[in-house]
Amino acid sequence: MPTPEFIVEMREKIGHDPLWLPGVKVVVIHRNRVLLVRRADNGRWTLPAGILEPGEEPAIAAVREVLEETAVRCTITRLVGVATTDEALYPNGDRAQYLDIIMAAEYLSGDAKVNDDENLEVAWFPVDATPALPPKHQRAIDWTRGLRNEGHFLTE
Repeated sequence: MPTPEFIVEMREKIGHDPLWLPGVKVVVIHRNRVLLVRRADNGRWTLPAGILEPGEEPAIAAVREVLEETAVRCTITRLVGVATTDEALYPNGDRAQYLDIIMAAEYLSGDAKVNDDENLEVAWFPVDATPALPPKHQRAIDWTRGLRNEGHFLTE
């Protein structure tokens, strides 16, 4: 999916200056496998993720993003954590940082496949044998699986 229109409109006013945006990151685990996407902009494997539209509920955005990116239908089972991402620098020079709303989801249906132009590949990986992931994506999987002792709602 292309950049949301509301962001395009903001960028016309502020250029490449940093934006602070709400985002969702979704951990879909099914049969001890986690659903990952390989991003077209940087070639890295990540969890399905995206930006909330103005007024959109986070769980609705999470389900929408998984479907848009992977053709997989899911339902949100719980809020895993809330944190921030590192600042992202996009190839066009745009900068953004996200309030990262991390959710666990249950697989409902669909064959995982590339379903948009944001990703090069979509695949299920054993949860303990994923390709190298950005640290905060791995942290989201670990939090979902209960493998980290640190708080899911960081206070330090």
